[in-house]
Amino acid sequence: MKIAVLMGGISEEREVSLASGVQVARALREAGHEVVGVDTGRGVLSASDEVAILDSGVRDPHPPDEGADLLRTGDLGVLTRDPLLVGTDVVFLALHGGRGEDGTIQTLLHLAGLPFAGSDRVGCALAMDKDLSKRLLRDAAVPTPDWITVQSGESREGQLEEVVRRLGFPVIVKPPSGGSTLGLSLAHDEGELREALTLALQYEDQVMFERYIKGREVTVGILGNEALPVGEIIPEHEIFDYECKYRTGMAQEIFPADLASEVASRVQAEALAAHRVLKLRDFSRVDFILDSGGTSWCLEANALPGLTGNSLLPKAAQAAGIPFPELCHRLAEMALKRGNA
Repeated sequence: MKIAVLMGGISEEREVSLASGVQVARALREAGHEVVGVDTGRGVLSASDEVAILDSGVRDPHPPDEGADLLRTGDLGVLTRDPLLVGTDVVFLALHGGRGEDGTIQTLLHLAGLPFAGSDRVGCALAMDKDLSKRLLRDAAVPTPDWITVQSGESREGQLEEVVRRLGFPVIVKPPSGGSTLGLSLAHDEGELREALTLALQYEDQVMFERYIKGREVTVGILGNEALPVGEIIPEHEIFDYECKYRTGMAQEIFPADLASEVASRVQAEALAAHRVLKLRDFSRVDFILDSGGTSWCLEANALPGLTGNSLLPKAAQAAGIPFPELCHRLAEMALKRGNA
């Protein structure tokens, strides 16, 4: 089939998305498909463009360029009029963050009648809003750490007093719609809490404070309606931050995790429950902390998880005997069979 892989864009996660997109494009070609790579912030990529991105790896994040991005303008002409994209059967989304993951591009593709792999506009919007997704997880009896979400205009002193009283230290501070841990901090005292609040507000006009749960960080990939093997993440830093996620050697990622079978099965069941209650489809990744008492706390679900060489979902698929080209092929097939539903 002919597949357009969308990547890049103008969100803070642009660099991760580019790395994901070019590796997905290469894998789909290995699987026998005709593939055109599209940077939604720049247009169709040449073969040399893709090679340059592959060679550079995941670069450090930087402020997005508010250029002529099709997600911002709502112009899908690059997908419907560009000669290189005529006859596209499926759009494969390798976008992360911003309008690429919040349901905007999914809505545009649906209106344009273009089948696409991954969750639809509703699932993406639910998963992106971590305050809303945690409420749905709680209602579905999937344990999630206690949290407080505040707006930037509210009394800062009142915010921090409530956080300390209710959540204590240390506490996670993050933008509630961000990804790749950008803007996320672990605050150990009031001084760090104020700094973390200032940092998070650089990304959004609201901030989530979340109770810190000490334990083992595990993750579950979902493919179709099945949970992949549980993986464990052991970062070099205190938290699994951007550097640990995307720099080689900064984290151990063990698939399958060394867990008792009943614990692994329970976490997989909770991941599937999260995937379903958030109305996700095709694939996702759900992250947990296992505390010392054995409770698995759901941190978040990712509607469009990373697909770079260091990413967790491809490693989970590999542990299930699914090579990366086969994983990408299966996702494209799911979209083709479903059509523009």
